[in-house]
Amino acid sequence: MARNMTKTHGQKPSQRAAPVSRSPKTKADKLAIANVVLERLKAEYPDAHCELDYRNPFELLCATILSAQCTDVRVNMVTPALFARYPTADALRLATQEDVEEIVRSTGFYRAKAKSLIGMGNMLVDRYGGDVPRTIAELIALPGVGRKTANVILGNAFDINEGIVVDTHVQRLVRRLGLTREADPIGIEQALMPLFPRADWALLSHLLIWHGRRRCFARKPDCAGCVVKSVCPACEVCD
Repeated sequence: MARNMTKTHGQKPSQRAAPVSRSPKTKADKLAIANVVLERLKAEYPDAHCELDYRNPFELLCATILSAQCTDVRVNMVTPALFARYPTADALRLATQEDVEEIVRSTGFYRAKAKSLIGMGNMLVDRYGGDVPRTIAELIALPGVGRKTANVILGNAFDINEGIVVDTHVQRLVRRLGLTREADPIGIEQALMPLFPRADWALLSHLLIWHGRRRCFARKPDCAGCVVKSVCPACEVCD
């Protein structure tokens, strides 16, 4: 299955301590840290992309709904059968609840997810002729779609930087980096948007998610191997 990939290129910058505060108090402090984080993560993960497998906006929408409380790896194991059986919104809206439940069972919360998928298919056909809409307002009106899912669709399927995807990895990293003290995803998103260039909002989420999955783990972060340790207030091994 094809995978949508966003790539950046550039030389790996120096990892020596940047002249920024490791205890950010002002917006200027946070902007300085944000600039370093973006530059270094771009160099560290030049192939960072959405790790859900999909070939079109409809498939990404289905996969993102299924990804709630589930790993991308598990979702990618389930979606080939789902897409083979129901390749379009028109096909999905005619599915039985039982059949969709059986296909998506291993993703967890399968009854609610099956209901959302079928309802989403119905609404896409009734309101948009089977096409996935391209605005936050229209997307979040779909069953099973919240702001995070809408940002995933817009940023990856349509290259529209309307907002920043805030998942558990993003929440953990930006709080460790001192970029915000907000606790809820919407508050975190609103705090991050002024700190990063709008053109990089979709990519930023991928960079932070990749770093969270590969280095800045929840329980035992690998601070020694971290490319942003020199600007991270939570770093345990910095000079």
